[in-house]
Amino acid sequence: MTFYDREEELDTLTGAVESPGSDFVVVYGRRRVGKTELLKAFCADRPHMYFLAAQEAEHRQREKFLEQVADYFDERVPRIDRWDEAFEYLGESLQREDLVVVIDEFPHLVDENDSLPSYLQAFVDQALDGTDSMLVLCGSSVSTMESEILGHESPLYGRQTAQLDVTPFSFQQAREVISYDFRDAVRSYAVTGGTPMYLTLFDYDQSLAANIRSHVLSPSAVLYNEPEFLLRTELRNPARYMSILEAVALGHTTPNEISGATGIDPGPLSKYLQTLRRLRLIERDVPVTASGKKSKRSRYRVADEFLRFWFRYVEPHRSSIEEAPKIVYDGTIQPDLPTHVATTFEDMCQEAVWEGIRRGAFEPYSEVGRWWYGEAEIDIVGLAPNDDRVLLAECKWTTDSVGEDLVESLRAKAENVRWGPSDRDEQFALFSKNGFVDGLEAQLDDSWSLFSVADIDDLLTPS
Repeated sequence: MTFYDREEELDTLTGAVESPGSDFVVVYGRRRVGKTELLKAFCADRPHMYFLAAQEAEHRQREKFLEQVADYFDERVPRIDRWDEAFEYLGESLQREDLVVVIDEFPHLVDENDSLPSYLQAFVDQALDGTDSMLVLCGSSVSTMESEILGHESPLYGRQTAQLDVTPFSFQQAREVISYDFRDAVRSYAVTGGTPMYLTLFDYDQSLAANIRSHVLSPSAVLYNEPEFLLRTELRNPARYMSILEAVALGHTTPNEISGATGIDPGPLSKYLQTLRRLRLIERDVPVTASGKKSKRSRYRVADEFLRFWFRYVEPHRSSIEEAPKIVYDGTIQPDLPTHVATTFEDMCQEAVWEGIRRGAFEPYSEVGRWWYGEAEIDIVGLAPNDDRVLLAECKWTTDSVGEDLVESLRAKAENVRWGPSDRDEQFALFSKNGFVDGLEAQLDDSWSLFSVADIDDLLTPS
C-alpha cells in the first residue's frame, strides 16, 4: 500500500530516536489505519528488527521472536524456554548494537501469556536503559494496548517516552488519496471514511457507484465483512454491539431511542455504549454550549464514515445484497445517499472552520461544534468566551441554491442559543453544495460569510 501523510507521526518517532538515550514508544489504533506502514516508513533507513506477532501458540511465538533476533545478529538460535530469558537475550544483543526493535500486534503475545508486560518492564528498566535503542510496541486491539501497556494497573505504566494514537485521516488529509473532484470526493469520503486501506482500495478512475458495488457490496470484497472482523478484534461477543451500531447509523441517536430500537434495557445499554466509546466506534455529542459530562441532551453517532455507511446500508440488507447487489444499490443506496452524505458534509464544514481559524479566514473560536435544543438545531456553533463572540453556521448539501429562507431561519434559531451576554458579537456563515441565489451576498452585512464548494475546497487544500 502506498504510504501517505503521517508527517507528524514520523516527526514524533524521529525526534524520539534521535534524542539521547533509549526510548520506549507505544503505537496503537484500529485495524487498517496504517500503523504498520508508518513503522515501515520510519524504519526504512535505520538499523531495525521488525517482529510481527501472530495468533498462535506461545512457544511458537517465542521461537519466531528468537529466530528473528538471532538472524539479525548473525548468531545461532539459543535454546530458551521463557519470555523473560528471551528478552534478556535481546538486551544482551543490544549492548553490541543500537537499533529500533518493533513488536507489531503485541496483543497477540499478551493473549497467550499475560505476564508479557511484566517481563517487558524488566527489559525496559534494565536492559534497554543505558542504550540508544528504541523499543516500539504496536497493536490494533485498542482495549489491550490501553489496559496492558498504558493503563494504571499495567507494569509498563508511565514508562513510555512517546505514544502515538494513530487515527483515520481527516477529509483534508484524505484528499491526497481521493482524486475525484470536490463533490465526488465528499461523497467518496462519506463511504470510505479516512482509513487509509479503505481509501486506497477505491479506483478513482472508476465512478463512485462502481467502487461501491465492487468493493463494498460484493460478498467476496474485503470491505463486505470488514466491520465484523474489526469488532471481533476487540469483542468476544459482538452481536449486541453490532445491533447498537446499526441503530445509531439508522438515526436512533439518544439512549432512549437506541434502547427502543435494540431492545436492550437502559442499564446494560450504558455499559455497551461506554465500551463502544472506548473503542472509538461511537462518539457522544452534547450541544457545544453545554457541559459535556453533565448534559442530559447527549446524542450518539458512529465515529467512522465507513462504519456508518456499512451499518446503514449493508448490514440491514445482507440477504438482498447476496442475491442482487445492483438492485440494492439502485433502489436503496443511491436514492438515500445524499441524506447520508449531508452529515459528512457538516463534519467537513466544521473541519473547514478550524482550518479557516488557523488561516485567519475566521476570527478565533476556542470551541466549535453542533448545537440543539428541543426541535431547534444549528449545524455549527463556535464560541469565543474571551471576546463574547459566537459563530452560527448552517451547511446545506442540497440540489437547490441557498436563499433568504435559510438566512431568516438561522437568525431566528440564533435567539435560542443561550450563551454569552445579550450584546454578544454574532457572526454567521453559510456553506452550500450548490451555491447561493443571485444577489444574496449583497443583501447581507459584514457579519455574514458565504462559502461555496470552491471556497471550502480552497480552505481544505494545503496552503
